Amino acid sequence: MKNQYHTSQLSSNQCGSSLVQTIDAPLPLVWSIIRRFDNPQAYKLFVKSCKLRSSNGGIGSVREVMVVSGLPAATSTERLDELDDECHVMMISIIGGDHRLVNYRSTTTLHEISEEGMNGGKTEVVESYVVDVPAGNSKEDTCCFANMIIGCNLRSLARITEKMAKFHL
Repeated sequence: MKNQYHTSQLSSNQCGSSLVQTIDAPLPLVWSIIRRFDNPQAYKLFVKSCKLRSSNGGIGSVREVMVVSGLPAATSTERLDELDDECHVMMISIIGGDHRLVNYRSTTTLHEISEEGMNGGKTEVVESYVVDVPAGNSKEDTCCFANMIIGCNLRSLARITEKMAKFHL
């Protein structure tokens, strides 16, 4: 299933990558945090606030994200393109904002890791993205920036859900 969602063709002016985070928490718990399109600040450290502009958090919903100071942006407008609760897939596109992430699309999938003797199991989170490289930037710089943000978000998700899992056992 990973290849089904995390392979994409890049044009000459695009870059992309995939990041993986293993989380010592059961998949349903991790999914319950990620799937909340209306509440990315639950684990994304660079999000100050979020307000749904249209719909109710389901497919087609648009959110306005306010970004913390210190980043080269203040807002990001994002659309939920896919949300599959059975396959644990979420796809988001950035459709506006005052940043340079043009034509940004991300796919996040969750995969259960079963181990003998584990209470609740582990979860592998894979997040991949494709984005246009802004004029004056290199593919390496653009990917480095996106990887840094996504990596921080995935590590934060791991810390939060692992802490929650300990209290639920």
